[in-house]
Amino acid sequence: MDGTFVLVAFIVVLALAFDYTNGFHDAANSIATVVSTRVLTPGKAVLMAAFFNFIAAFWFETKVATTIGKELINTDLVNEWVILSGLTGAITWNLITWYLGLPTSSSHALVGGYAGAAVAKSGFGVLLWASWPKGWPGTLSFIVLSPLIGMTLGLSLMVAVSWIFRNYAPSRVDKLFRALQLVSASVFSFSHGLNDAQKTMGIIFAALLTGKYIEKTTAMPMWVILSAHTAIALGTLSGGWRIVKTMGSKITKLKPVGGFCAETGGGVVIIAVSALGIPVSTTHTITGAIVGVGAAQRLSAVRWGVAGRIVWAWVITIPAAAGIAALMYGAISLFR
Repeated sequence: MDGTFVLVAFIVVLALAFDYTNGFHDAANSIATVVSTRVLTPGKAVLMAAFFNFIAAFWFETKVATTIGKELINTDLVNEWVILSGLTGAITWNLITWYLGLPTSSSHALVGGYAGAAVAKSGFGVLLWASWPKGWPGTLSFIVLSPLIGMTLGLSLMVAVSWIFRNYAPSRVDKLFRALQLVSASVFSFSHGLNDAQKTMGIIFAALLTGKYIEKTTAMPMWVILSAHTAIALGTLSGGWRIVKTMGSKITKLKPVGGFCAETGGGVVIIAVSALGIPVSTTHTITGAIVGVGAAQRLSAVRWGVAGRIVWAWVITIPAAAGIAALMYGAISLFR
């Protein structure tokens, strides 16, 4: 059997495994608020999240996948071993942070791992710096922008809702937003599948490119789209309970109205940037929205120490995943 085919097939399987870890690592982003407010049980919440992760396959163009597959790394200067090493770095970092209960970004672990392995092979010239918001400028800037925009929307929605329903009985507001939170949680789960599954598609596309199985002008194969969304949905079904606890209760205490505002704000941001082809962190975005909701009540409602530790985990994700991937590529090179 052709060695390139075997290697590319293995990369596809590993990419889908990463997508699966993305699902259980980031399941908390989709369901933490709806679980912490007791609108849904954890079991029902993950079923709902997995469903909307999957149906996102049938909406929008695959612009995020194009960014990952073509616009971050010069695929003419890398090979299948680079992609394999990048995936290994991303999966390793995902598992470490999952074990520690840190809601870091699977997205940035993936791009960090891919970049680290590529640089280890071909130097920094392999990185593509297109005009903003494309390529690395957009990806890196939204590390900061996505949580800030999410925080702003979460805070604004919370202030607006509080003013609109200021004369309503608390029990009536609670009942209304318990129902509305089912909608907002669905929207956020949809946005999670929309943006994150496409990152795996992009990696698979890059592997097919380096293996000479497709051309750069080839449309994203349907089997790649469906398999990526299936993998992330199955991962979400597995849950991520360590991170659910951090996201749902340790940053700030949420009620249904707050959960609705956080999920709506986060979902709107992610859907908008997905339409532009920007790979963003669903983790960063929903965390920013949750902080905004807490701050709208009072600044002391946010546990800033917990939020600070999460931010530090964000800061080191790309370099940590890149370092692991570079070491992996170096080790592979010794035995090739």
